Amino acid sequence: MTQQPFMGRGAIDLSALKRPATPQAPPGGGSPGAAAAAGSSYAVNVDEQNFQTVLQASTTAPVVLVFHSPSQAPESSQMADDVADLVGQYDGRFLAGLVDVDAQPQIGQVIAQASQLQQLPVPLLMVFLDGRPAIQPIPGLVSREELSTLFNQLGQQLTAQGITGRHQPLAAPPGGDEAAEDAGPDPRYAPAQDALAAGDIDTAVAEYQKLVDSNPADAEATAGLAMAKILQRTQGVDLSAARAEAAANPDDVDAQIMVADLDLLGGHVEDSFARLVELVRRTSGKERDRARDHLVSLFAAVGNEDPRVLKGRQALASALF
Repeated sequence: MTQQPFMGRGAIDLSALKRPATPQAPPGGGSPGAAAAAGSSYAVNVDEQNFQTVLQASTTAPVVLVFHSPSQAPESSQMADDVADLVGQYDGRFLAGLVDVDAQPQIGQVIAQASQLQQLPVPLLMVFLDGRPAIQPIPGLVSREELSTLFNQLGQQLTAQGITGRHQPLAAPPGGDEAAEDAGPDPRYAPAQDALAAGDIDTAVAEYQKLVDSNPADAEATAGLAMAKILQRTQGVDLSAARAEAAANPDDVDAQIMVADLDLLGGHVEDSFARLVELVRRTSGKERDRARDHLVSLFAAVGNEDPRVLKGRQALASALF
């Protein structure tokens, strides 16, 4: 499954849907909606009454909508449950909105019309940020492993773009007050994330470097540092010019590295890895070492558990030996 970068699109027209008669306070002081869905503190069953409010919550942090149908595609409801369960692992980075199109056909019609589709495919996954679709809609069944990869990628992009907002839980998580106190952003990363939000990439790099120096095993800090360095290297770079330079000079390590960085930021992770693997295959000596070392740094930015990183490491080993 290819993951797309965040992108601006038009807001969804909700005028055809019912409006709540009175404002509904979010349960537990958390994100708007009805009761928490599927046992998750960060998932809500969406209906016509709360749909607009759920979308408005995307001004705080991304909202993941899953359209499923127990009658048309029973397996799609399992996918919705998987999304609800997985978003709960991100401490408010995402809110899942589950839309049963059998029970809420008008919501499906509104989304289909806004997406210029004759009929809404089921299942369908959409991610909203600031009330607008943030990535290309993903139709069809998505495995739990692929969903986990998608959320990891989105979380990394949020960090890289300085988007640090989090949803509040809809209900107290299991474990009582102690678990509730544990939920929420880790303050260790706040200086780096705040710097990214302010556009101060150099400071973000320095803050992440401090974390890595103090604890080299901190995977989140390592990924944050790698991504911040990519942003630092690509500041002000024109993508078209970079691609033209790389095409004209296929063995220029600097030119190929730049396009690989830009591809990674754009969500084209496999293309980024493949470019550098081929560069390793074609080069030798110090140039080969530079290409290999840079590719390894990109693996860290994506995350060592990502299936594409595992494939990329296999391809790199093949190119080296």
